[in-house]
Amino acid sequence: MSNQEPGFATLAVHAGSQPDPATGARITPIYQTASFVFDDVDHAASLFGLQAFGNIYTRITNPTTAVLEERVAALEGGTAALATASGHSAQLLVMHAMMMPGDEFISSKKLYGGSINQFGHSFKSFGWQVNWAEGIDPADFDAAVTDKTKAIFIESLANPGGVVMDINGIAEVARKHKIPLIVDNTLASPYLCRPIEHGADIVVHSLTKFLGGHGNSMGGIIVDGGTFNWSQDDRYPILSEPRPEYNGLVLHETFGNFAFAIACRVLGLRDLGPAISPTNAFNIITGIETLPLRMQRHCDNALEVAKYLESHDKVAWVSYAALESDPYHDLQQRYMPNGGGAVLTFGVKGGYDAGVSVVSNVEIFSHLANIGDTRSLIIHPASTTHKQLDDEQKTAAGAGPDVLRLSVGIEDASDLIADLEQALEG
Repeated sequence: MSNQEPGFATLAVHAGSQPDPATGARITPIYQTASFVFDDVDHAASLFGLQAFGNIYTRITNPTTAVLEERVAALEGGTAALATASGHSAQLLVMHAMMMPGDEFISSKKLYGGSINQFGHSFKSFGWQVNWAEGIDPADFDAAVTDKTKAIFIESLANPGGVVMDINGIAEVARKHKIPLIVDNTLASPYLCRPIEHGADIVVHSLTKFLGGHGNSMGGIIVDGGTFNWSQDDRYPILSEPRPEYNGLVLHETFGNFAFAIACRVLGLRDLGPAISPTNAFNIITGIETLPLRMQRHCDNALEVAKYLESHDKVAWVSYAALESDPYHDLQQRYMPNGGGAVLTFGVKGGYDAGVSVVSNVEIFSHLANIGDTRSLIIHPASTTHKQLDDEQKTAAGAGPDVLRLSVGIEDASDLIADLEQALEG
């Protein structure tokens, strides 16, 4: 057997999966069952006591979902992963495993509008407070740290603004203050960026987007980097202190460099319940098999579209980091050398009304609230995904009134350009 480490494309097809031992099926089956039979009473007791790994109930573990988790962990270079019902639920479970009422975390303002809303409003019900970094420089995050800060959260490639974050620089701030760095890697995918290699401790994704890739399944995932010492002080008692529901077991002491993923599973997923369905897990596994092919085509098409828009007389500006003129181009070359991703934004002259006109006139681009599909998508964030924000928040998030967001698909680039041409002229 070869000792060569598998390449990314090989992992995308094979990681975590084997032919089904019962039937010989080569494709991972959909284990569409709610629960699983125990060998005997002792076996059941060992599973419930975390003394053995195995399946109890699909809300907590499932063989189809396990393949998805192993595959994404391998692609991201993590120690373990936990799949969930959506990207939002992944973020919820991450915070649930490290935050107590009264705790704080720091986040970039360059975020998906739904995350801004979740952090700024819904998380308050748990007693968790977000402090927003005023800019994107690592020093801005350093300045926001307080004695209650438990984590830093960023997107590797911000949605919708296309900002490439200095992951390593922000990771240094997190290490200085002995707190974990959480990176949402949805827009980049591990094909373009592997945040753990740049200092991230935890990675989250909306699997609904590029990893699934076909707009047919909801899912989220948490990847444990295995890099953070949860027992270095008393700030993370969920992981470092005895758990009464597991007879005093200490999660970090017992599970080491994948303890965070275990905590998210046996405390958060078990009790809050946002489990991914086996069918959605199956669909996303299938999507991941073509991730390297799709992402490169997405990037190539997006660059052509961005260059076209940059030269159009009805376009005021284009934000796409793979453009040499873009202020984040150097960071893109550093963190995502294979391409700038599929998502770009541009400002149409004429502001809000002109933006609405373009989305009303496209024919190939679909007007909907998603990204990461094989099909090209368009949206006017100010009237949709970021509508709940005030004007200042919209602008800070890269979703001002003139902004249009494209998720460029894998169609022929010339057809996409022609569609935008007629829509801009209309």
